[in-house]
Amino acid sequence: MKIKICGMKIPKNISEIANLQPDFMGFIFYPKSPRFAYYLDIATLNALPKSIKKIGVFVNENLENILTTVAKYDLDGVQLHGTELVEMCKELRKAGYIVIKAFPIAEAYNFKVTKAYEGACDYFLFDTKTDAYGGSGLKFNWGMLDEYVGETPFLLSGGIAADDAEAILKIEHQKFAGIDLNSMFEVKPGEKNVDFLRGFLKEIKK
Repeated sequence: MKIKICGMKIPKNISEIANLQPDFMGFIFYPKSPRFAYYLDIATLNALPKSIKKIGVFVNENLENILTTVAKYDLDGVQLHGTELVEMCKELRKAGYIVIKAFPIAEAYNFKVTKAYEGACDYFLFDTKTDAYGGSGLKFNWGMLDEYVGETPFLLSGGIAADDAEAILKIEHQKFAGIDLNSMFEVKPGEKNVDFLRGFLKEIKK
């Protein structure tokens, strides 16, 4: 199971979380987010092991700005959390970046929107639909995942907490690739509780 820990921005905390060896680490470049990584330390990122893929999270940003940010921080991929079109996903993937496209889920119908993005993304990310973009700390009904019949592997997001390990391990969908962890493991926005995460990951990786 792939592990993505998102919303990182504090140098010391980034280094501590890296010791947990997640597959992906997410850095949010959306100014309205309390986890906005505007002052991200490049040296800290450069010190991360190559096994941890650095993912920039963007919301309705233009392609030029995304590419500029990706180059500045030497990111491995992008997560598009807005209403970005298929063409942008294809351009970024063609440029050699990992592409994760987020889809807000409120009902089974929402999975149908993913069909147009097949072949344009490495992963889909299913998050709880809210009025804002991400970071709600709320779950959608995971039983609806059975309605997803696409070919692209997906990451599960939205309010995943320490007591969800058992339920996550019961998900048997053949395209379920991993989980995205954020707000429920925080001391404050942008700072993760390392011990809390370590214990959870131990349960997940049993």
